[in-house]
Amino acid sequence: METPTLNSILISLLIIVIVTSIIKVVNWVWLRPKKQEKWLRNQGIPGTSYKLFFGDMKDYSFMCNQALKTPMNGFSNDYFPRVDPLRHHLVTRIGQDYFIWAGATPMINISNPDLIREALTNMKDFHKPRLNPIVDKLFPGFVNYEGDKWAAHRKIISPAFHMEKLKLVLPAFYDGCVEMITKWEKILGEKDSYELDVWPYLTTLSADVISRAAFGSSYEEGQQIFELLKEMTVIALGTMQSVYIPGLRYIPTPSNRRLKKIEDQIHTLLTRLINKRKREIEAGCPPKFDLLETLMDSHHKETQNAAGSVKNQQLGMNLREVMDECKLFYFAGQETTSVLLVWTLILLSKHQDWQARAREEVLQTFGTSVLDFKGLSHLKTMSMILYEVLRLYPPAIQLNRRIYKDTKLGKLSLPAGALVTFPVLLAQRDKKSWGDDADDFKPDRFSEGISKATGGSNSFFPFGWGPRKCIGENFAMIEAKMALSMILQRFSFELSPNYVHAPMTVIFLQPQHGVQLILHKL
Repeated sequence: METPTLNSILISLLIIVIVTSIIKVVNWVWLRPKKQEKWLRNQGIPGTSYKLFFGDMKDYSFMCNQALKTPMNGFSNDYFPRVDPLRHHLVTRIGQDYFIWAGATPMINISNPDLIREALTNMKDFHKPRLNPIVDKLFPGFVNYEGDKWAAHRKIISPAFHMEKLKLVLPAFYDGCVEMITKWEKILGEKDSYELDVWPYLTTLSADVISRAAFGSSYEEGQQIFELLKEMTVIALGTMQSVYIPGLRYIPTPSNRRLKKIEDQIHTLLTRLINKRKREIEAGCPPKFDLLETLMDSHHKETQNAAGSVKNQQLGMNLREVMDECKLFYFAGQETTSVLLVWTLILLSKHQDWQARAREEVLQTFGTSVLDFKGLSHLKTMSMILYEVLRLYPPAIQLNRRIYKDTKLGKLSLPAGALVTFPVLLAQRDKKSWGDDADDFKPDRFSEGISKATGGSNSFFPFGWGPRKCIGENFAMIEAKMALSMILQRFSFELSPNYVHAPMTVIFLQPQHGVQLILHKL
């Protein structure tokens, strides 16, 4: 009997590796999805049939691209068919509880408000999904952390968004709004009215305010960061409409090379921003009480404890983590408020009675004087309007979670590895919760608060729910109230005949073709 040679051993090992890999791939792209599909159907959950490797991603991408080619036929708050035509087709055909396929992963849509709340408050089983490392680059920092690290970072950052801290940075909100209003007044000049696309001004305003209030800088200083983040968004959006292949980001494709260059440039700009603040602190400059100060203080604690125990080293953030949090808030802080403002201006243009009521409240509270925190907190009509806008036009039209083990949700048994989606948009206009006028703009429904408006149905969550609820909610609401109040003090406005109603989702819900308003001087 011959002794096995080294070559034969290596060949045998290679065959074992190849066969094992083939089995894993076949299980990933076919056996497991088909097993999960059967599991879901046996529970009475309808859905699409699994298609090898791509699932429904090709159909999803094609239908979205087709929908964006034409605007809506007139103005309507029922824009779901345009922003998510695949899901609209399924909801119309089989109901609001169903599953589709993101590649080889089932995405299970849950519409019951009680189950949504149960899932969003259960961080142990329902985790933030890591769909794609390229998309994750847009949302680094604590929003993607889990467990103790998430809790530690959230605890560090939260004080920067408490009402008492936000009062201290209110002048930054005001300065940003004054700059935008001044531009509008110069554009109007001696004219009584003027048509203006307000969307780019609102994105600049939100960028300016987050720069001033969170980082103690200005829009001009942060402009490069915002422009780079916009370009990164375009690249990330392209990857979201296709199946992500593990390891693909390491291949030096043109988009991957550009993404790496963008990351390096943002790193350089944030380093410059942080070093500038370091010099100010060392020079004994007065504290600014902003987000960057909070992050820098945390980093200082981390540095001080570097020589201590492993436990002590978790007291603060390292420099890379500080940069990740800066990038997160530059992106999310700008996008969330700008879309809230733009949809509010659109709806107040359509509903002149509510525009008049909001203006009357602002003038009764402030006259034409400078706004203050106490007055802003007492603008009840304004709050009702903003809640109704958030109900009809939430910044994110759905929330996603991933489960890593077989998980019970109500009477459902969900398979490990699945994505679970919660349709914010549909839940917030479900006629069972909101009545037959759910698609109509009626801020009066919030006259007695959110709980009364929903009938206790847990069907209003534009900023999320549970422990992971958006940390910047108060920031966004104060900025929106400040900007809208200052606009209402100086202008009336209506939609231009040139305005085309075309909501679209680019991470957040925004107008595809801008927002042309006719501004009138008061």
